[in-house]
Amino acid sequence: MGFFKYSWLDFLFTCLGLLVLLVDIVLDTLAIVTFYQEKAYMGLGLLLIFLLGSSFIVQVYSWLWYSDGSFKRETLVERCFSLKQLKLLHVLQLGIYFRHADVFETSLRSYLTKQNDSHTDFAVFLSHDLSLLRLIETFTESCPQLVLMVTIMLRRGQLSPYMMHFSNTAAIGVSVTMYHRSLRSFVLNKKQQNIASSVVYFAWNMFLVSSRLAALALFASVMPCFVFTHFFCSWLLLFFFVWRSKTDFMESPGGEWLYRATVGLIWYFNWFNVAEGRTKFRALLYHGYILGDVCLLCSLWCWKMISTEFIWCMLAAKRVYLYIFGTRFVFTLGCDAKPEPVCCCDCRLVQLLGQD
Repeated sequence: MGFFKYSWLDFLFTCLGLLVLLVDIVLDTLAIVTFYQEKAYMGLGLLLIFLLGSSFIVQVYSWLWYSDGSFKRETLVERCFSLKQLKLLHVLQLGIYFRHADVFETSLRSYLTKQNDSHTDFAVFLSHDLSLLRLIETFTESCPQLVLMVTIMLRRGQLSPYMMHFSNTAAIGVSVTMYHRSLRSFVLNKKQQNIASSVVYFAWNMFLVSSRLAALALFASVMPCFVFTHFFCSWLLLFFFVWRSKTDFMESPGGEWLYRATVGLIWYFNWFNVAEGRTKFRALLYHGYILGDVCLLCSLWCWKMISTEFIWCMLAAKRVYLYIFGTRFVFTLGCDAKPEPVCCCDCRLVQLLGQD
């Protein structure tokens, strides 16, 4: 008898994940070709750094979980390869595609049998791991890439500042929401997140992420060299607080330090719960820091644009207001609609226990 349920909606999201992966590959290829044809080698170099760096980080996580002594390979896809062959796939940056095939096989089997058994539990385990990898990819590739694209368009004057690539920001919000849904379904003592809660969770992430990305793009459009210094200094501070949170997610010490560094990068863009217990104070402290940072970035942009029309300064003020509204939306939301915070470390523990 299984502990978890795998619904048709979960199977649908798995299929959509495969489709999104293929679309993402096509769009990345088109972006590379466009930069090359325009001879925008600086943008092309940064884009390749984002793509290759994100792929490397995701492959490392995937391999660390596969090589974990407590992990059991139970699917037909996994049994087609030895551990050394799996390692070679990850070296060739193909591990994430292997995981997609693995999850699709397990999900299809669980959905067709329509029974709560060990296959269903395994489908939930693999889906959660894949959703976490997609989340990491979102904040190590999609967010920096979106900031880069909007910055270039702003500097060229090809994009109205009121157009913040809504569809791309929505895709980021969907990725965060889907991961949170997977997170809650993974923990037995948490209620399953319903559709209304998912919509609310998506809405406030749209408010917060779009404001953060807009502020970074505006700042980078007038001070492109200083944005790297800003990122490094902010990441160091956030990494310190992750370390102070005493996370315990990975099995190896090296993997745990990688995880803390990754969370610091995610926190540069959005909140991500990594500690057990009540998180309201930590979340409030984080959003207060990011709000101050957004105000600083928008103020510097206004200072550089002071000789232009007043409407540009109004744009920066709207970014700040939108983040304030999103933060207030988070902390004043009714209990019926607000999803309770879940620690990702809890899910990893459940997974390891479930595989024993």
